[in-house]
Amino acid sequence: PPFPWRSLLAFLLAWVAQATFEPPQTGAPIGLALYIAAFAVLAVALRAGEWKLPSLAPTFDQTDPLTYRALPLILGVGLGLVSFGMFGDHLFTRLNVIVWVLAVLCLLWAFWLNRGSLRFAIQRFGASVQQDVWTIRFSRWTLLLVAVMALAFFFRFYQTTSVPPEPFSDHAEKILDVYDVSQGQTKVFFTRNTGRESFQMYWTLLIAKVFGTGLSFISLKLGTAILGFLTLPFIYLLGKEIGGARVGLFALLFAAIGYWPNVISRVGLRFPLYPLFAAPVLFFLLRGLRMRNRNDFLLAGLFLGIGLHGYSPMRIMPFVVVAAFVLYWLHLRRSEGTPRELPIWLVMLALVSAFVFLPLLRYWVDDPAVFGFRAFTRLGSVEQPLPGPAYQIFLSNLWNALGMFNYDDGEIWVHSVTHRPALDIVTAALFLIGVVLVLVRYIRHRHWLDLFLLVSIPLLLMPSILSLAFPGENPALNRAGAAYIPAFILAAMALDGLLTSFGRGGIRSLMTWVLAGILFLASAFQNYDLVFNQYYTSFRNGSWNSSDMGKVIQEFEQIYGTAETVWIVPFEHWVDTRLPAVWAGIPNRDMAMWRENLSSTVDFPGPKLFMVKADLERPEVNDQASLDILESLYPNGHVRLFDSDVPGHDFWIYSVPSE
Repeated sequence: PPFPWRSLLAFLLAWVAQATFEPPQTGAPIGLALYIAAFAVLAVALRAGEWKLPSLAPTFDQTDPLTYRALPLILGVGLGLVSFGMFGDHLFTRLNVIVWVLAVLCLLWAFWLNRGSLRFAIQRFGASVQQDVWTIRFSRWTLLLVAVMALAFFFRFYQTTSVPPEPFSDHAEKILDVYDVSQGQTKVFFTRNTGRESFQMYWTLLIAKVFGTGLSFISLKLGTAILGFLTLPFIYLLGKEIGGARVGLFALLFAAIGYWPNVISRVGLRFPLYPLFAAPVLFFLLRGLRMRNRNDFLLAGLFLGIGLHGYSPMRIMPFVVVAAFVLYWLHLRRSEGTPRELPIWLVMLALVSAFVFLPLLRYWVDDPAVFGFRAFTRLGSVEQPLPGPAYQIFLSNLWNALGMFNYDDGEIWVHSVTHRPALDIVTAALFLIGVVLVLVRYIRHRHWLDLFLLVSIPLLLMPSILSLAFPGENPALNRAGAAYIPAFILAAMALDGLLTSFGRGGIRSLMTWVLAGILFLASAFQNYDLVFNQYYTSFRNGSWNSSDMGKVIQEFEQIYGTAETVWIVPFEHWVDTRLPAVWAGIPNRDMAMWRENLSSTVDFPGPKLFMVKADLERPEVNDQASLDILESLYPNGHVRLFDSDVPGHDFWIYSVPSE
């Protein structure tokens, strides 16, 4: 084939255009003009037949026998009703969990089609176990996948202890919830801090016990980093399902090194649970529709149900599932290949997910206000009226959310490098090109999957977009987390098409892999800087140094054998007084001693220590009033300044010797 200079020029223009959107974004008008030029050249490349997307896999033409096993179905429904009643106290117990799990297993067995693949796999495994010598073969592709996963491991777990460096109030709430579980309060739903699903609490306790990290910030961060890592295989499988093995590999690479998935996986909150379960739901859903295989829908329902126990943005996924079924039906309803079993598959998927969701379903039925409190406060209520007309806020939020990939990811510093694109330069340029290419292919061929890929992005962004009462919270990388899945796949499809345009053989193949290597190196270096330099620095400057206070507490305890007489005087917009105690290994104590209650500490015998807000450069936020009270109560005390490396993060240490 002729050299694809048009495709290369289109990508180069898009790359330069995207570079102008990097902060401080002063060249945005030039970038917009360059993107328009890039798309114009791309149109020429498409007309010349250069830049071609990977072909979609053919749909299987197999029918569902519509059979089921009556006894497991009856048992499953019966056990489900029993377990629904047993969750009336909204606690997980050994008995109700056993009944619940049996209900789910019976339901799966009632509908599962045994096409021989499982039996064949078991037979092969049994035969291999009986062999005296095992031979393990690795193809070059397998080694490449292993190398990519090793790179992903590095990006997910490198400097886990220090990036991000400090916890904030949400982490204190999580630690208290995990502490409650460790004390036997095995709740289905945790009402602290406007309500939280339970998955992370039990997962963190497991991490704390397995790795010996205790109820700590590192347990939270390590747990979520592992969850982020576990998402990657399903991104590969989904990319492979949509565009082939190379698309899967490229999507895996983008997700492995991307700043967006790495940051939300490291912060130690529930954020990665949304993409973790959305990815397998999408994979089994799309594979089920393509292969018309009931078992895939059952697995999609299983992951959907589990995901609903994880992070509240996952509640949008049932709508995504329905959208896929509707688009599939609308595009095939006039053809003879439209499966009549389609509504039955949807019901099966919904039924399995409902059975897995059952403990939370009982809680929802019993206390709908608490279950939906956080979501409805974002949508607006009497207590939190909307700042303007709902439709205007929605359209503005939609526009801002769609722009987060290439322009502005929002102002929430705890899980982003603020006001910059959510994607790096290379990935962002390929993403927009991928959107255009898929849109053009849909217009030409009207394949439902192309339209679903495009529609899935705003749908998966909805948990962020629907923050109507607080539009400043949109866009948010955490609530939009699952949207990076189709974004990376679209970018991977675009890159695959670009490399395919070079053709095969000799120097062309070498140029193909050299170009891919250069692009991924550029992407990796920028994402490394975003995560380990920019995000770390902005987080360190924005968060309070509770770890330093924790060290002060530990030193006091080592000297005097107790931390009961250590207090922190709260101050507006200062440290959460529960967090230093967490660093000191006391996860269930709030060390606050309010200024008006300082006199009560006189009744405590022995040495005492107080930490007080300090800021010598800004007297208005220097808590001199508390220092004055302490000096009047304890004239024999000593005050010293803890001089932090971060400006504005100093604090006073007022030590009182034993009387």
